[in-house]
Amino acid sequence: MTDPFGGFGPDALLNCYATGVFPMGEARDDPRIFLVEPEQRGVIPLNSFHIPSRLRRTVRSEPFVVRTDTAFASVLDACAQPAPGREDTWINGPIRRLYLELHARGRAHSVECWRDERLVGGLYGVTLGGAFFGESMFSRERDASKVALVHLVARLRRGGWTLLDAQFLTDHLSQFGAVETPQAAYLERLAVALQVTPDKGSLCRPLSGADAVTYALQPTTQAS
Repeated sequence: MTDPFGGFGPDALLNCYATGVFPMGEARDDPRIFLVEPEQRGVIPLNSFHIPSRLRRTVRSEPFVVRTDTAFASVLDACAQPAPGREDTWINGPIRRLYLELHARGRAHSVECWRDERLVGGLYGVTLGGAFFGESMFSRERDASKVALVHLVARLRRGGWTLLDAQFLTDHLSQFGAVETPQAAYLERLAVALQVTPDKGSLCRPLSGADAVTYALQPTTQAS
């Protein structure tokens, strides 16, 4: 039987996350996968997440229906589509198959924003212990991916996750309090997070916009 993963399967991928590296493709049409271990790691601190005031109002007003894990493949494919400033992406065929398998195993999740039953934004990532590894996001309407991120953070905090990995620091993520940390320090935090057993059900429980803002911003000592 032909190996659909070309020798690099879901278990190997999870081991990469557990050791601080992650896969990328050179381009969408390039079938090769390479592993990345940046010297500086982008991290979104869950205990000091920041939501700009305008976005807080947007999240509370609930312009989108937010769902989780109802259209993982569609979110993955939307993240792989060209966009202004991102004419090509690293999500190639082998990577797509790997993450679909992780989703089938309950290890990869999507947060989705819907309007009139149209998928207009979202993100996806991988969970391992108390660490969530954000992979990619997309937006077809203003603020859709940002709303998805707020809902993700709220669910992670509500469920007891302790680490949100963003891979690389970008200007887009900086507005939410994302920071760079040396890889050695990141590995120390990762080792601790991997020992945590979060409430995975919190990812899929319904959450209002107002509650999403509250959970995302509340002091760590009050997080549940």
